[in-house]
Amino acid sequence: MAQLAEKFLLSRLSRAGFVALIAIGVLGFTLGKPVTAVAAIAGAGIVICSRTFRLNRKNAPWPRIQQVLYFAFLGLLIASLWTGPWELRHWIYGLPLLTFALLPIGIAALISLLVLAVVIVTLPLAEGEPERHQMISAFLLTLLLSALLVFLREYKARQLVPLRRTDELTQAASREYLSADLHKEIQRSEREGIDMSIIMIGLDTHLTDQAPPDKDIRSILPRIGRYLHSQLRDFDTYYRVADLQFLIILPGVPTADAIARSDTIRKGLNTLLESYSLKLTVSAGIAGLNIGDDADSLQQSAANALRRAQQQGGDRTQAYSAWSQAAPSGPASAEGTA
Repeated sequence: MAQLAEKFLLSRLSRAGFVALIAIGVLGFTLGKPVTAVAAIAGAGIVICSRTFRLNRKNAPWPRIQQVLYFAFLGLLIASLWTGPWELRHWIYGLPLLTFALLPIGIAALISLLVLAVVIVTLPLAEGEPERHQMISAFLLTLLLSALLVFLREYKARQLVPLRRTDELTQAASREYLSADLHKEIQRSEREGIDMSIIMIGLDTHLTDQAPPDKDIRSILPRIGRYLHSQLRDFDTYYRVADLQFLIILPGVPTADAIARSDTIRKGLNTLLESYSLKLTVSAGIAGLNIGDDADSLQQSAANALRRAQQQGGDRTQAYSAWSQAAPSGPASAEGTA
């Protein structure tokens, strides 16, 4: 809920900032201040290209357009400080924060120091002694505040890494927690004497000579994640183990039932891919818990089964467990020892 509130507030603030910059641009043209107007329009362009304005702006080509607009704004600001007119001198206060928000820390720090040097050199030529010291001090203060905000942002990101259990794109659990969670489920299954199976699902991208572009596949990954979530029970868990592979843990499910469930999931994913005009198929590898299995060996068994399914032409389910019941009959299902 807090994350949704943060996105909501940032979205509203970015839209308000866009409207304000457009208004400044129109007013600048009206009052005969073209430099201010152009700077405001460039700032509005930077805002409208941001992911806070609209979520899909994080995909190409929006980040590149945003950087081009930023450097155009930066060049206009430095040129106005160096040659005049001086109407943009107050815009330098927001420049450090904007720079650190859009660029990597090293490049942002270098640009901020460059702007500071330009400010120190050029402002004495245009202002009196009191205002000169005031503006330089104010710019140094904004630079320090920006550095503090960057430090807090990086500190927060590092503190939250251990707590970030879900993949941002697919909402699947992160693979960093897979081995620990799988180990707990194995212990519980052995303690309670119940079955357990895992399914490794992968897109058969290597089986076609005309594989779709990566951006088309990545655009559908959120839908794949939501579909997998809709097909699982409340106590089942799924993980994104590779770019185009997912692993599902099914407590209390024998291998034969896991095969049937895997076929249902595969058919649904194939339909989803077809609805997006993606000529891809889906394969799955099944591994049931056996005596002596641990988290690593069980994952390896499922991976071997998936590899065997794809080697046999893809669009099928392959079970690793030789001792499980026969798989349901069907052209897209097969079982054997991988």
